[in-house]
Amino acid sequence: KSTACQGCPNQNVCATKPKGPDPDVGDITEKMSKIKHKLIILSGKGGVGKSTFTAHLAHGLSSDNDKQIGVLDVDICGPSLPKIFGVEGEQVHQSGSGWSPVYVDDNLSLMSVGFLLSKADEAVIWRGPKKNGMIKQFLRDVDWGEIDYLLIDTPPGTSDEHLSIAQYLKESDVDGAIVITTPQEVALLDVRKEITFCRKVDLPIIGVVENMSSFVCPKCKVSTQIFPASTGGGQKMAEDMNVPFLGSLPLDPRIGKCCDEGKSFLTEVPDSPATQAYKQIMSKIVEYCTKRNENRESDSGEMKTN
Repeated sequence: KSTACQGCPNQNVCATKPKGPDPDVGDITEKMSKIKHKLIILSGKGGVGKSTFTAHLAHGLSSDNDKQIGVLDVDICGPSLPKIFGVEGEQVHQSGSGWSPVYVDDNLSLMSVGFLLSKADEAVIWRGPKKNGMIKQFLRDVDWGEIDYLLIDTPPGTSDEHLSIAQYLKESDVDGAIVITTPQEVALLDVRKEITFCRKVDLPIIGVVENMSSFVCPKCKVSTQIFPASTGGGQKMAEDMNVPFLGSLPLDPRIGKCCDEGKSFLTEVPDSPATQAYKQIMSKIVEYCTKRNENRESDSGEMKTN
């Protein structure tokens, strides 16, 4: 019931800033204009597999050698993607055109605050303004070049990092958000808030992915419900919230092993039911982006004609 600023330790910092539009947003919009598709991976709940999904979506998209894929890790306090991609300890280089991302493969690059830490176990103890400044610098100064997909992995919640991404990319024509959940109601409770957040900041929702929907035994292929969907799971929630449901991903212990070793589960275990589920979800995301691009070009053509 009190104002949003009441009690915030950064009131003086905000009060001394110049009023009006942020001039850096224009630079970010220009930088993002070289990227065809921008996807944000979200979830109100921690531990549901956002980073794992982001990494394997990137691996799946980069299997097409004609596509250039970039991944931006804005989980400032818990950057796990360098480990998942197997590039932990790499250094970021700066040139006249900006920061160069770390290349996982010839057509797959990554930028993360994890590359800027002196030690892997160093804690990032920052308040909101410094986090926002880091995110702005990533969006404005990283030299991605002309790439087809930029996947933005976010921390759980609906706070500083999410507001910054939504604000800075508002004019950049973001394709939409992919919302990750697990079947149990404890996770769905927070994920509903994330969907509400997307609607409040006018961020399109591509769809919901239910991760860890079941456990598939690698030997006998029997499926077991580890997290029972007591209220209907992700699909029921998507129907109730009127958002698309992209699919369910079974839990396979080899996914965790591949993440620890910095390998792609999709290529290491191509016959797993989880691999097939990833590919089906990925095809829906690509189809959404393709249709959106066609509609955008159509609208642009009509405007030029008029």
